[in-house]
Amino acid sequence: MLATDELSVHGILRKFKVRALCTTDDPIDDLRYHAHIAKNPMGTIVLPAFRPDKAMNVHQPEQFNAWVDALEQAANLSIRNLQSLLDALRKRHDFFHQMGSRLSDHGLNAAPPVHGTENEAADIFERARNGQAADASEQQLFAGVLMRFFGRLDAEKGWTKQLHLGARRGNNTRMVARLGPDTGFDSIGDCPQIDALGNFLNALDADNALPRMVLYNLNPADNYAFATMIGNFMDGSIPGKIQFGSGWWFLDQKEAMEWQMNALSNCGLLSRFVGMLTDSRSFMSYPRHEYFRRTLCNLIGNDIEAGLIPNSDALVGPMVRNICFANAKNFLNLPGVE
Repeated sequence: MLATDELSVHGILRKFKVRALCTTDDPIDDLRYHAHIAKNPMGTIVLPAFRPDKAMNVHQPEQFNAWVDALEQAANLSIRNLQSLLDALRKRHDFFHQMGSRLSDHGLNAAPPVHGTENEAADIFERARNGQAADASEQQLFAGVLMRFFGRLDAEKGWTKQLHLGARRGNNTRMVARLGPDTGFDSIGDCPQIDALGNFLNALDADNALPRMVLYNLNPADNYAFATMIGNFMDGSIPGKIQFGSGWWFLDQKEAMEWQMNALSNCGLLSRFVGMLTDSRSFMSYPRHEYFRRTLCNLIGNDIEAGLIPNSDALVGPMVRNICFANAKNFLNLPGVE
C-alpha cells in the first residue's frame, strides 16, 4: 500500500485535503526546501515554524557553542555576547516571517521563570561560550530571558506561539546513552506547572507583548488548571486568544481527548477551540484528525442524546465545523490559506 500513489506523500495530502502544512524548523535552517516549494506550488501550502529550543542549552556548552557557530553562519552576524545572540535570532525570525512562518513552537518541561535579568543571562552566556556549563537554575534563568524575548518577537509580528509543557525526558539513561535522545524513553512529568505558567503569561502581558498562544498540557492532572488559566489573558483582540490545546503525545487518544475537551467546555468556550494538531512531517499520523473529528462528534452527540445541549443541527453543526477547520484557519492566519 505504501508503494501506491494514494499513500505517497502527495497522495496523503490530497486524500486528507490538507490546505496547509507547517513544519518544525530550527533558526539555523536555511529553509531551501520551502523556497523550492514556493517556486513550485503544489496543492498544499507548506510553511515553516520557528523552534528555537537549542538557543537555551547553556547547560550543554559543547552542543550549544556548535549551534551558536551555525547561527552565526545562518544570520551572517558575529555573535560575541547576549545582545548579538538576540540580534541574530531576531534576524532569523524576520527571515522565517518572509518565508511565510506565522508559528513558533517550544518544547519545555515547564514554563520558565521570569525573575532573571538580561545582565544575568549575559554572564551565563559568556561562561557557556567559554565552555562552562550552566547549572539547572542558571539554565532556567537563561531560558526565561530568551522566552520573554521570543514572546516579544511573536507579538510584534502577530504570530501564534505554541508551548508544549509537561514531559519528563530521558528517563532510561542507559538506553538514551545507547540510542540518543527522543528514542522512546520520555514520559508524562509531574512537576508543578501553573505558578510558572501564570507568571510567564503575566510577564508578557505586563509588557504588552503577549502573542496569541496555544498551550499543550501533557499531564491530565493539570487540565482544569490550564483550562482556567487561559481565561485570565483574553483581551478581546481575537476570539480565544489563549488556547488550551488538544491532547498531544500520550494524550492524543479517545479518552484523553475527551478529558481535554470536557475540561475546556466546563471552564470556557468549546466553540472557540482550534481543534486537533498532528506531527506535520509524520505523514502516516494524519488520520489523527479524522480520529479527533469522530471523537468530538461522539462526545457532542452523547450530550445531545442526554438532553444536555440542544438537538439542533443549526446550532451544533456550525460549531463542529468551526472546531474542525474554521477556528484554526482564522486563528493562525496563515498566508495563502483561503
